[in-house]
Amino acid sequence: MSGLYVFDAYGTLFDVHSAVARHAEAVGPEAARLSELWRSKQLEYTWVRSLAGRYADFQELTEESLDYAASRCGGINALTRAKLLAAYAELSPFPEVRGVLKGLRYRGAKTAILSNGTPAMLDKAMASAGLEGLFDAILSVDALKIYKTAPAAYELVGQHFGGAPSEVTFLSSNRWDIAGATAFGFGCIWVNRSGLPEEYGDLAPKRVVKSLDALLA
Repeated sequence: MSGLYVFDAYGTLFDVHSAVARHAEAVGPEAARLSELWRSKQLEYTWVRSLAGRYADFQELTEESLDYAASRCGGINALTRAKLLAAYAELSPFPEVRGVLKGLRYRGAKTAILSNGTPAMLDKAMASAGLEGLFDAILSVDALKIYKTAPAAYELVGQHFGGAPSEVTFLSSNRWDIAGATAFGFGCIWVNRSGLPEEYGDLAPKRVVKSLDALLA
């Protein structure tokens, strides 16, 4: 096996709901709803700010979206807020991630991350998950001050590695991200862990898998 595999980070390598799961008792009965709202608002804020040309980094948007979600779910105290943000900085990787990355590299593939996260966020997430040394590059849109699905975000891969977009295998659990990367020209694999329905029919992935284990099958 050879080639270049580029991974989204949040939701694809790291479980974005693991932060609230660790502190569900402190959050209370609305914990699951808060986690879903936190994630949906976090993403919404990236799209709105990109279209408006008013960039704020992913750490700031993560904090703002938590505050919004908490206000919709009965509120949380300052200590719980701090614990949730600390947990988000050290999200749990999905169980298969480390083994799959090691397997791809053993077979001769190059691996990279392309993420909305800031470099500092990604460095901490990688260290806490024990994934250091398993990527040839960790690329952040923070260098551009615009978020995915802007074509310029996906262009970071070519700027770093060279080659044509069609030579890149891009993996994300976010269907909107797969749509954007497909429009850019990447060969995309949608990691549909939750069995979500298909959308963006004109921007379909080349393959749909339930977990990253399928890459080594």
